[in-house]
Amino acid sequence: MTARQLMLFAAAGSAALLAGAFVFQAIGYPPCSMCLWQRWPHAVAILIGCAAALVPARQVAWTGAVATAVTGGIGIYHTGVERDWWEGPTSCTGGAGLGGLSGADLLSTDAPMLVMCDQVSWSFLSLSMASWNAVFSFALCAVWLIAASKAGAKSPTA
Repeated sequence: MTARQLMLFAAAGSAALLAGAFVFQAIGYPPCSMCLWQRWPHAVAILIGCAAALVPARQVAWTGAVATAVTGGIGIYHTGVERDWWEGPTSCTGGAGLGGLSGADLLSTDAPMLVMCDQVSWSFLSLSMASWNAVFSFALCAVWLIAASKAGAKSPTA
């Protein structure tokens, strides 16, 4: 595969992961704050893939690798929070207080669902969605890095 094809493949992989997240949300698995954090670098990687369609330069591939490494890192951090390896943000973990909420807020059916970052809502083969995001994101990072090496070995339009 050419560098351009690899970059487009990696961007499509981020699009697939992002689409999967939205499908899970649509079927009843609302995201926590950290899940939402993981989506932003995928969106950036998709935009970088669009840029790669026009200019498949080595710097574009490195930027895509950084975006997918960031979302993979957030996935590792989120996995650690889920498995109690370390503490997560107090705003979305079991340590979060109910400060600022009145009794009426707690009993309201219109209140948004509070999704805790330290609770696994779905898993497959003992890996949570955050863990799978990390695995696939680091695989996509490797594809971006291979594209960068190919783009560097040839002309900028490789």
